[in-house]
Amino acid sequence: MIEIKNVTKKYSNFIAVDNISFSIKKGEIVGLLGPNGAGKSTTMNMITGFIEPNKGEIIIQGYDILKNPKKAKQQIGYMPEGVPLYEDLTVKEFISYMADLKMVKRNKKQEQIKNVLIQTNLEEVKNKLIRNLSRGYKQRVSMAGALVGEPNILILDEPTVGLDPKQITEIRNLIKELGKTHTIILSSHILSEVSQICQKVIIINSGKVVAIDTPKNLESKVNKENCIFVTVEDPNEKIEQTIKNIKQIEKINLIKDNQDGTKQYSITSKENIDIRKEIFETFAKNQITIFELKKSEATLEEAFMKLIQKEEKEEKQ
Repeated sequence: MIEIKNVTKKYSNFIAVDNISFSIKKGEIVGLLGPNGAGKSTTMNMITGFIEPNKGEIIIQGYDILKNPKKAKQQIGYMPEGVPLYEDLTVKEFISYMADLKMVKRNKKQEQIKNVLIQTNLEEVKNKLIRNLSRGYKQRVSMAGALVGEPNILILDEPTVGLDPKQITEIRNLIKELGKTHTIILSSHILSEVSQICQKVIIINSGKVVAIDTPKNLESKVNKENCIFVTVEDPNEKIEQTIKNIKQIEKINLIKDNQDGTKQYSITSKENIDIRKEIFETFAKNQITIFELKKSEATLEEAFMKLIQKEEKEEKQ
């Protein structure tokens, strides 16, 4: 569906994107991540054909973006960051204008506008001026502009930035629904959102691809210690002695002494051993009440930071 082959983009002596390669399959929802200035926007702009690479190939559904730009761009619907809209137009007028820009055939135009309004849940505001809409509705209008023309690929740059929690949930659900019929590239600073929506993550730093994997695999790679968190009520202070009877435990640390008399500990055990059942039974026998027992799991945020830090450390060496 999308192939990026040894692509480089330079601005004078500055290398914005440095010989990157990756592919995205049909139907995938892919998160493009990286710190500010990493090369994400440059990469997205090259995929959409807004700027040209100095070197390499970008193939969109079999079409080279440089050799056959018209066919390649017809495959793409782009929702830019910041919701740049013509606010003096109504919602329907804007979508109609976008359909004209994409040269949608006259006999299909009205049907496409109607379908896009339904998809983005904009029917009730279709005759309102865009400037009178909430930020959440404006995001939907921008999404509708990307959808008209029936592109196979959607590129969404920070689609939930500036939204309230309700609006974020609505846009997130819309993206998931669109993912059933489209290939999607999603750029976002909200990594928990990427973890929930995306099947694959591409992390870029200093213009280079740092990692390509599923969110789950990236999280598991940085979660090296086999650690659990336990919150207990231990009035007789037996926990230190009790854990000595559990041979698999390697260390215990007090994390928090709560005002309600409970204490939270982190307990690290040998790799690939689940000691939660043994802890539950042993603590109960020693009259230590467990309020919470949960396994430690790395988040995509932690994986992202560790991978970026590792890359920056290697560059300095």
